[in-house]
Amino acid sequence: MSRPEPEALDPAIVEQAIQWLVRLRFNQADEQTQRSFEHWLHQRPEHALAWQRMETLGDEFEGVPVQLARKALDGAKHGMRRRESLKLLGVLATVGTAAWLGRDYTPLPALLAQQRSSTGEQRRFELDDGSLIQLNSDSAVDSDFDAQRRLIILRRGEMIVNVGADQHSPQARPLWVQSRDGIMRTHSSRFLVRERDDGTLVAAQEGSVTVFPGTSQTPASRSVSAGNQLLFTSIGTRMFSDNGLDLWSWGDGVISANHMRLGDFIAELSRYRPGVLRCAEEVADRRVSGTFQLADNDRVLALVAQSLRLHIDYRTRYWVTVSAAT
Repeated sequence: MSRPEPEALDPAIVEQAIQWLVRLRFNQADEQTQRSFEHWLHQRPEHALAWQRMETLGDEFEGVPVQLARKALDGAKHGMRRRESLKLLGVLATVGTAAWLGRDYTPLPALLAQQRSSTGEQRRFELDDGSLIQLNSDSAVDSDFDAQRRLIILRRGEMIVNVGADQHSPQARPLWVQSRDGIMRTHSSRFLVRERDDGTLVAAQEGSVTVFPGTSQTPASRSVSAGNQLLFTSIGTRMFSDNGLDLWSWGDGVISANHMRLGDFIAELSRYRPGVLRCAEEVADRRVSGTFQLADNDRVLALVAQSLRLHIDYRTRYWVTVSAAT
């Protein structure tokens, strides 16, 4: 008899359970902390279930650096953005835990997507219609084709699409792309789609892409023609400011900047390495220009540090801070 699938848990509850695990395992728990934990544990049955699964992990977290664990737990106190805190917690959660904690814990369905890339990896593959897809770091997509349309679903991250000729189809099928913020449609183009904190970015290099914020039933916002880009959310379009980053450069394995704020540059580079890469406010407004190979982002940091007189503090391989040189 097959083993039943574990009950899926709310990702927010799993995150809380990980935080409690870190707090109790890596810190001296005082009486107040213990009472707070007991209160959380008995608030909801799902809390108890999440904790039960965490306890079964045994010593799998022993290899996690204590400093990394504490930084993840105390992220808010150190001014860490939520995305950075979750990225560190994700490092903790990769030690064989996702399936047992519940299938919906991490970026599922991204975790089970047909095509995905790991952090720091770019992948290329071809779909049945001849479309070429390139995934950026930590990205995932699914495809769903039928007789009337071609659909690509961006589950996470960023991709470049070269739309195929669809020669084997008896009729011309439009290609649709779905992101968390809406739908895009095209027939023949080369375009980029990126999931950002503030919406979905779509940029066209050839042809044009029509954007439908929300669903395809909503009025089209507008078409994005070659050489242009558009940022949109589920309720409409937003202002997109060019910060000096060449949006397409990662497709060639490089990061290319033109008078880009160091803070923005470091945030972009952090997408290509595990853990957290941060920039101190004191140097965030310095400017970076140049083209750098993504395959060795430690080398990129060294080059930028040399040109801008910066100090790179490697507290652990998962926690790196860029600040002013003394």
